[in-house]
Amino acid sequence: MTDLIKLMKERVSVLKKAIRAAEADIAGFPDGRLRVSKKQLACSYYVVTKRGDPTGDYISVKNKELVKQLAQKDYNKQFLKQAENELQCLQRAVSSLDGKNADAAFCNLSDERRSLVTPYILTDDLYAGEWQAMRFKTNTFMSEDRIYDTERGEKVRSKSEVLIANTLLELGIPYHYEKMLVLKNGGTRYPDFTLLDVRAREEVFLEHFGMLDDEEYRRNCLHKLDEYRNNGIYPGRNLIFTYETEENPLDIKGIKKMLKDLFKV
Repeated sequence: MTDLIKLMKERVSVLKKAIRAAEADIAGFPDGRLRVSKKQLACSYYVVTKRGDPTGDYISVKNKELVKQLAQKDYNKQFLKQAENELQCLQRAVSSLDGKNADAAFCNLSDERRSLVTPYILTDDLYAGEWQAMRFKTNTFMSEDRIYDTERGEKVRSKSEVLIANTLLELGIPYHYEKMLVLKNGGTRYPDFTLLDVRAREEVFLEHFGMLDDEEYRRNCLHKLDEYRNNGIYPGRNLIFTYETEENPLDIKGIKKMLKDLFKV
């Protein structure tokens, strides 16, 4: 609900700005309104300035600017009517819901009472906590290669994965390391990281391609991307990949910025 109220407030800001711009345009519009007559594929335009005049005066094709101004004027009138109506509705909704929504019934409880209650609607924090605490099957293949420790106290396979895991922890993005993913054909994959987009309550997969100098490794990476695509997992939507080569080391600052932008943290 908090995110919904935030979105409504953002929309209120957009509407107010647009209304100011539309109101500022009014003084510059010409007199009259536009009438459009369409016959077959051709359009003729007329300016109607007198009340009761059903036809108006023909506008020459050379005067296209007048046609555009009159069209903008008509649109301006309709826009202001509907934008002001939407603005009023949103402002009433925000005023009614802000701090008074159903989530507040749980959030306003004392810590002692929260521990005794099962909420009917999970807050984002509770949802993330339950997701983080879930049990899952992990990759047991060559588990002895997990020799690097993250700040969260888990073992990962490379120093780069340590940096990525620690960045996720720093940003407060919930994640699982090498959580099993079942594909449509029944096969399994173990993405390096499975992240939770708390706002959308959706899982996002992060793969780190750490040996792109190796030709066979590159082929395997491309195969993995094809496999993800065939299972409805697409880069930029629910798949993130990071990479490094000998000449291009891991850009953890760039990755951190990317994660902050994508997860709004």
